[in-house]
Amino acid sequence: MADYDLTSRIAPQLDRHLVFPLFEFLQERQLYPGDEILKAKIELLSETNMVDYAMDIHKSLYHTEDVPQDMVDRRVEVVARLKSLEESAAPLITFLQNASLVQELRSDKQYNLQMLNDRFQIGPDQIEALYQYAKFQFECGNYSGAADYLYQYRALCTNPDRSLSALWGKLAAEILMQNWDIALEELNRLKEIIDSKNFASPLNQLQNRIWLMHWSLFIFFNHENGRNGIIDLFFQDRYLNAIQTNAHHLLRYVATAVIVNKRRRNMLKELIKVIQQEQYCYKDPITEFLECLYVNYDFEGAQKKLRECEDVIMSDPFLGKRVDDANFSTVPLRDEFLENARLFIFETYCRIHQCIDIAMLAEKLNMGYDEAERWIVNLVRNAKLDAKIDAKSGTVVMGPNHLNVYEQIIENTKQLAVRTFMLAKNVVDSSPAAQATR
Repeated sequence: MADYDLTSRIAPQLDRHLVFPLFEFLQERQLYPGDEILKAKIELLSETNMVDYAMDIHKSLYHTEDVPQDMVDRRVEVVARLKSLEESAAPLITFLQNASLVQELRSDKQYNLQMLNDRFQIGPDQIEALYQYAKFQFECGNYSGAADYLYQYRALCTNPDRSLSALWGKLAAEILMQNWDIALEELNRLKEIIDSKNFASPLNQLQNRIWLMHWSLFIFFNHENGRNGIIDLFFQDRYLNAIQTNAHHLLRYVATAVIVNKRRRNMLKELIKVIQQEQYCYKDPITEFLECLYVNYDFEGAQKKLRECEDVIMSDPFLGKRVDDANFSTVPLRDEFLENARLFIFETYCRIHQCIDIAMLAEKLNMGYDEAERWIVNLVRNAKLDAKIDAKSGTVVMGPNHLNVYEQIIENTKQLAVRTFMLAKNVVDSSPAAQATR
């Protein structure tokens, strides 16, 4: 399963703190030796201020209560720096903690800066200190405090680049606190800035879009409307171009979102086109499943890839999230994926064949005969398919009223002619000459 792990590709596009949830997942699933993951965590923590956490991991890794002297010295340094920044930002923090004073702030940043300077002797140095203090709090793992201070800093900041940096930090903090609604709002706000900002070069803008899409995975696979959100974002031309330029592995996530989202089947054709274009740069069992089924019509290959898809999902930190109940544990997205993938196989097979052997179909769906029969019965009933099950012969017989490709073209042409006639009629009826004759 480790063969399908994308952590090495995704981690460079994330803030260091966002990598920790990925490591936790890998450790839980035991995809790598436990000691290797602990060492990777310590290395990751070395560039943060979470010294106590690093000490705990060191003790667990080496089964000792002793910690290296450099960690002890680093802790003393962090505490001293934290106190210094807190003192520098104290005047502004005191002001912001007073609700009645905060109400005097306006949407006009220049007015706010002048008012703070004239009445409270709070100038640019104190505002910069607030940013540094918020950033330091984030590096210490205090994401709640960092999010609050970064929000307040952005209300006062007049530097667009520094404001953008603060918004990235605010987004990371909300993700790490799992505040998915707020995180989605910040994501959309960040997207608007990235799309409208004049970057130093197009390459910088491209990189910001790639960062945004990677960070969005945390939100889209946890938010209740995330599966629509990822399709809406990733299929926009500028973001799809970014995927095809330098983030081909993100096709795994957009493909999964399309497969499990029955309402977005209309994106399947566009998705398969992109998968075909990028098959030499990236492919995994999920993209190959779609290619086998809709490009090659290789049902045996699709069946094989479907088995591998389950391993991909179970080894992916965004797709393989486990939900524990009192009596059982399940991976909801895996269950939805397999159900919809089997539906894809069944529908595609039905377009080609009129009489289908249930035993053979059960094999293609990776199901037992009885399970497959019940599944088909429910599918026919719920989808209102024109199909009958012949229990004696063990077959599914599709109704004769399914249009073939040529009949579909003829039918669509007729509908187009009717719509054109109605449109022309409406134009004529609404013209001044026609109204004058009434």
